[in-house]
Amino acid sequence: MKKRHLLLAMLTSALFMGAAHAWPDKPVTLVVPFPPGGATDLIARTLAPKLQEKLGGSFITDNKAGATGTIGAGFVARAPADGHTLLVSSLGPYVIAPHLLAKVPYDALKDFDYISIAVQAPNVLVVPANSPHKSMADVIAFLKANPNKMTFASSGNGSSDHLTAELFWLQTGTTGIHVPYKGGGPVMTDLLGSQVDSSFMNINTAMPQILAGKLRPLSITSAKRSPLLPNVPSLEELGIKEANVYSWQAIAAPKGLPADIKAKLHAAIVAGLNDPQIKTKLLDLGFEIVANTPEQFTAYQAAEFARWKKLIETRNIKAD
Repeated sequence: MKKRHLLLAMLTSALFMGAAHAWPDKPVTLVVPFPPGGATDLIARTLAPKLQEKLGGSFITDNKAGATGTIGAGFVARAPADGHTLLVSSLGPYVIAPHLLAKVPYDALKDFDYISIAVQAPNVLVVPANSPHKSMADVIAFLKANPNKMTFASSGNGSSDHLTAELFWLQTGTTGIHVPYKGGGPVMTDLLGSQVDSSFMNINTAMPQILAGKLRPLSITSAKRSPLLPNVPSLEELGIKEANVYSWQAIAAPKGLPADIKAKLHAAIVAGLNDPQIKTKLLDLGFEIVANTPEQFTAYQAAEFARWKKLIETRNIKAD
């Protein structure tokens, strides 16, 4: 009897290991919680074929937009933790939306296995080419002499560009007027038309118009200068401390992802991001490759979660 039980246990273990080894044994869905065409969508669709190439099976991208990304994130949190449903998202659903919305359909600290931050990109303060502000010193001097006169456009309440402006005002003891839009497209239109004075725009979005001479970059929110804008000083370099801000895109899975699948997935993500063609393409677009470990991402997510919670509460920022 004991031998039979032992044999049965060995067969069960072998079957389990075989099933895990066979992953992925059905299509893997990369859920992007935003509409097609944005930076997060780009990262997911860039990685999908590389993951398929390295892991086998098929990897598809599914856009589940709504409620500032929390609908898609909630869908992933509720999915089976078998490696066939993954979340590819910017920082919003991971560390910002839980503090802005009255209720989100997941716990950002408990409901995900964090796999890797793929890329990050700083914001850059831009003004129209015809703006009288030629430097960050001009902006700060104007804000101090004219409180609540200069407009700062953003893609929406609680967005990275909005929170960057709030952080900038907090750290410099100044105030401006926040002008929220529904998305980055209208911001660019009104900025180019000088309907608004400035925006802490993501570098990926701003670069084409900077290169075209239509926007003037004044400062960047990275710790160091960007190789894309070597003549533009960072806020930190100008003495504005604790105002470094990165927008980032990262991959997570429902909590409980098997360790072997997590290891395979992480290795494939890192290899894909460091593929020479992909890496060059992303760097040219202004992204910095991060490709950190699950442990590093988990620690960073917790730190960012606490950081933005404090700012949102301090500045009394609301979702609408």
